[in-house]
Amino acid sequence: MSLKVRAVLVVVIGLVLGFSLSVGGGLIGNGRAPDKDELAWDQARLFAEVLERVKRDYVEPIDDAELLESAIRGMVSDLDAHSQYLDAAEYRDIRISTTGSYTGIGIEVDEVDGDVMVITPIAGSPAAHSGIRSGDQIIAVDGVAVERDKLQETIGRLRGHAGSIVKISVLRDDEVIAHEMRRQIIRMASVHKDFLAPSFGYIRVSQFNENTARELTRAIDDLQDANEGLLQGLVLDLRNNPGGVLDSAVEVSDLFLNSGIIVSADGRSADSRFTRSAHRGDILDGAAMVVIVNKGSASASEIVAGALQDHSRALIVGTETFGKGLVQTVVPLTKGRAIKLTTSRYYTPSGDSIHAVGITPDVFVSDTPGFPDLSLSGLLDRESDLQLAEAIEHIQTRPIMHSNAK
Repeated sequence: MSLKVRAVLVVVIGLVLGFSLSVGGGLIGNGRAPDKDELAWDQARLFAEVLERVKRDYVEPIDDAELLESAIRGMVSDLDAHSQYLDAAEYRDIRISTTGSYTGIGIEVDEVDGDVMVITPIAGSPAAHSGIRSGDQIIAVDGVAVERDKLQETIGRLRGHAGSIVKISVLRDDEVIAHEMRRQIIRMASVHKDFLAPSFGYIRVSQFNENTARELTRAIDDLQDANEGLLQGLVLDLRNNPGGVLDSAVEVSDLFLNSGIIVSADGRSADSRFTRSAHRGDILDGAAMVVIVNKGSASASEIVAGALQDHSRALIVGTETFGKGLVQTVVPLTKGRAIKLTTSRYYTPSGDSIHAVGITPDVFVSDTPGFPDLSLSGLLDRESDLQLAEAIEHIQTRPIMHSNAK
């Protein structure tokens, strides 16, 4: 056994045994360790044995740090589908997604058949001003070719300090086009608004970050100003919204409720047990609401849909939601790393857990292929998008009773 592996074994045994002693009370009267301690030693030995075997016999060389990080990832990810270890880059991405801003050039990209493709430039961003278009393939950043299947690496290279210059080459219709632009702080809009008809608004929320409630308030104010008065109804589209920050979902729900529980949670630690309630003040003053959901609506989306449904504040249209009723807490570690750990189960105002069950819509309407993604481009289709068509019919012809609107 190598010296490095021996050292790892000593540390692991020390940590595992130390934890076991603190929980189990140490050695018993005859000096023999309890069964729990014996198991801790056995597992530590097994860990070191596997580590040594992999280092010695695996087809390619692998260093200790990589092996140990993989072991940590496995330990956390094996708890459930949502807990995970985050290295520094992954933790940075998590913080970016929750704050709703980052420093870069302002493009949404995705991997298509291994290539890094531009989905859309963000309006007003350096990328938009430079002329980058949807459908462009990014082939080089600062003169270095973009490798296939390297989406996250490419995203990291596009980001940098505000004010710094980045050079990007894109492929468009067999022509290579070079762009040079200056990075700036990019605000990621999570709210998109439109009018369905005079006095009837439409708002799509694509994710829940720290700015979502403020964006949503501003969007409703803009719609009401354009309408020269209060809206008669609003369709809130949460389809394909994967969730995000729990407190953001609470704030959004609170915009439309006057009182009552929004969500409660239960866990092992004191911080993981809480109840969030609404404050008086409905931004729509009781106007009719329909919320559209589908299987892609998860977590924070389900908190909003569940709260508005349980308080009879909105009619829920669409399909059953994803069913993620667990709360994750991001716990910072040393050197910019973190773990995302499931700490609570949350419950709707009626006391139901929706985990692995989802929110059942009041009116079931199957998904229409291609929707709601087209709504992000401002292409609301009141006929082809059957879920939206159903929502419009209900909000215009069948006013909803609001037991919570006072």
